[in-house]
Amino acid sequence: MALTAGIVGLPNVGKSTLFNAITQAGAESANYPFCTIDPNVGIVEVPDYRLAKLTELVKPKKTVSTAFEFTDIAGIVKGASKGEGLGNQFLSHIRQVDAICHVVRCFQDDNITHVSGKVDPISDIETINLELILADLETVTKRAQRVEKLTKQKDKEAVAEYEVLMKLQEAFEEEKPARAVDFSDDQTKILKGLHLLTSKPVLYVANVGEDELLEADENPAVEKVKAFAANEEAEAIIISAKVESEIAELDGEEKAMFLDELGIAESGLDQLIRATYHLLGLATYFTAGEQEVRAWTFKKGIKAPQAAGIIHTDFEKGFIRAETVSYDDLVDGGSMSAAKEKGKVRLEGKEYLVKDGDVIHFRFNV
Repeated sequence: MALTAGIVGLPNVGKSTLFNAITQAGAESANYPFCTIDPNVGIVEVPDYRLAKLTELVKPKKTVSTAFEFTDIAGIVKGASKGEGLGNQFLSHIRQVDAICHVVRCFQDDNITHVSGKVDPISDIETINLELILADLETVTKRAQRVEKLTKQKDKEAVAEYEVLMKLQEAFEEEKPARAVDFSDDQTKILKGLHLLTSKPVLYVANVGEDELLEADENPAVEKVKAFAANEEAEAIIISAKVESEIAELDGEEKAMFLDELGIAESGLDQLIRATYHLLGLATYFTAGEQEVRAWTFKKGIKAPQAAGIIHTDFEKGFIRAETVSYDDLVDGGSMSAAKEKGKVRLEGKEYLVKDGDVIHFRFNV
């Protein structure tokens, strides 16, 4: 899958520290704005307990996780929409991602400079949101000027698009993002064609201090971020980028011991990766055989032939049917043969909508 999530935020909120922990890619991190000039891209594996269980059942020669991309985008500042602080470059990088992970500083540290001089999470969020809105307003205004001429010629498509553009312009002038505006199905198709920054789904990431993680829910700054996200019908998660950077340097057993000492069940990164995966509208199906157990990423809503095409285009071209069993039914059965005996294995055709957790064997002929 070519989908990617961009990590954004003001300078010095912990973006690059978090990105380093996610990918262990070593993106430069320092205590001054614009340290990260070019976007860094890292591939991350999606943590999935089901993969380990399938491996235990099937005992393949190898196991392969699914993965997707995170892009670390340099810090945005007030005035970015007008080119401030390399704003044009940063905005162009955001245009290239499919979803946004908005890191918000919720920790106090006198040794780390805040670009506006104080820690205020809602002000930080609004600063970035406003810059994205202003950039979108400019896009919509320019487009409306061109489309308006066609509406005078009674062009039906132009009239429909102009209505969407006016609706967006009104929302932007009220400092509302495109994703907060209600559109009909037909209007949503027009919206997608505009490739607006504020139409991208957002996950808010509240970054707390190392010593605040266990009591993060009591942090007033975190409460504000959660409330803001809820108002947008978005999700907010809590992480400590500092802690995650320490965890990332540990191996499996050491990591488990460290998490146990901290009193947390799983790392914030695992939560972040899964939350972003779902934010992108992604899900996972599995193939399981003696040679390989493998997780495959697919966009929710695709049919069996398109899912087969993710493995190889020949699978889609020559698709016959999909031998399918749900993960739960396979695990309950204990083996594929047992699941078949219980009637849990189905033969699905070209119209079958693939579900998260399906274990599939594709039959094809080319």
